[in-house]
Amino acid sequence: MDELVKKWDEILNYLKNEYAITDVSYDSWLKPLELFQIEDNKLYITYNGDQNSMTLGYVTRKFTTPLKITIEELTGIHFDEILVISQENANKLKQEKNLDYLNINIEETTNYEERRIGNSSINPKFTFENFVVGRNNRFAQTAALAVAESPGEFYNPLYIYGGPGLGKTHLMQAIGNYIEKQNPNTHILYVTSEEFTNEVIENMRTNNNATAMQRFRDKYRTVDVLMVDDIQFIIGKEATQEEFFHTFNALHAMGKQIVISSDKPPKDMETLDDRFKSRFDMGLMADIGYPDYETRMAILNKKIEEKNFTLDESIRKYIAENIQSNIREIEGALNKLIAFSRLEKIEITMEIAERELQNFISPNISREITPQLIIEVVAEHFNITVDQMASKNRSSSVVRPRQIAMYLCNTMTDSSLQAIGLLLGGRDHSTIIHGANKIEEEIDKDENTKNLVETIKKKINPN
Repeated sequence: MDELVKKWDEILNYLKNEYAITDVSYDSWLKPLELFQIEDNKLYITYNGDQNSMTLGYVTRKFTTPLKITIEELTGIHFDEILVISQENANKLKQEKNLDYLNINIEETTNYEERRIGNSSINPKFTFENFVVGRNNRFAQTAALAVAESPGEFYNPLYIYGGPGLGKTHLMQAIGNYIEKQNPNTHILYVTSEEFTNEVIENMRTNNNATAMQRFRDKYRTVDVLMVDDIQFIIGKEATQEEFFHTFNALHAMGKQIVISSDKPPKDMETLDDRFKSRFDMGLMADIGYPDYETRMAILNKKIEEKNFTLDESIRKYIAENIQSNIREIEGALNKLIAFSRLEKIEITMEIAERELQNFISPNISREITPQLIIEVVAEHFNITVDQMASKNRSSSVVRPRQIAMYLCNTMTDSSLQAIGLLLGGRDHSTIIHGANKIEEEIDKDENTKNLVETIKKKINPN
């Protein structure tokens, strides 16, 4: 044990380099490991991170074999087994001084064959590194990282749920980015449930229905990782539910990773078919709750740093203490102050912050739907940045979301065309009118566009 203690840091660092373990994985899984005791040629290690059965089981399955090999290479010491236990169980062992006292139940999965891995178009801005972890989302982040490191092996499907603006999409995209970075040939497909629905409807309308539906099925059933955001929107759409049901079954049978997000757990979806509930329950449920003060402050500080802005500590505390519902509102409040500061060319004082943020913070005034909020929600929905929305980018992947934002800002707020144009990169009022009219005409003619816009409106105003 003395030799292991002396070389423990060296062992962990060697393991990190030899097995190409990323910094985020090292900090999450290896750094919290501490030597506990040796008994009957078994090495007991405690895990002092966020402790639950999922993390203990994952660390055991993922790292104990590499640890055994590394320890033997660096010290010449061979262990029959390495066991990872919680601090609570370690304390019991100390009290009882009898290893038989403890029934360590850490092996809870079946063996899976190794998976082949293709290409994806996941938004690169969403990563584990820039996801702020707090008590409200630690379990979900840990589960997402475990899935990213071993897709299709441990937690399948992974079902992430929580209210709007809490980071579900960020975590899903982080999974995709991590997998793609580690294995560039992975075939990853990320879609929102409305995109999935629209494809089903469109393919059913075509003249050659059988051929179109086969192409659709080939697209979704030949991936290595399928991620579906906001699954709750398929409820009530019979054809969509049927296609998703069979897609889910096909992928799961092949051991392909499925990640799903929703605003609530399956048991709370009263009209959701029981067969979906049973399949979602097959994997791991991970909820994201409302962020506590420390997490809100950490998120705010990170956003301020990213935007290269200066804001007094007292104003930061004011925002973090008073905006408690979701991350999107925190960022919306910050963006409003940044816009005001840069337009007026003055520093933000507490007086200005209280006045400008009254629609975000005042308990006596219902939250106002603003163009800034709409632009942020539309950008998030299409997985582009607010900066792209305001840029001169003319690609269809940016132009269409920009025009939808123009339409929603014009119909959901009382803001002037000039104000909307200013937020969208200084565009003039005629450009805003043209964009809004184009989407309005599409809504009248095309059911897909109508459904898409209605979905975004629900995200902007869930009530």
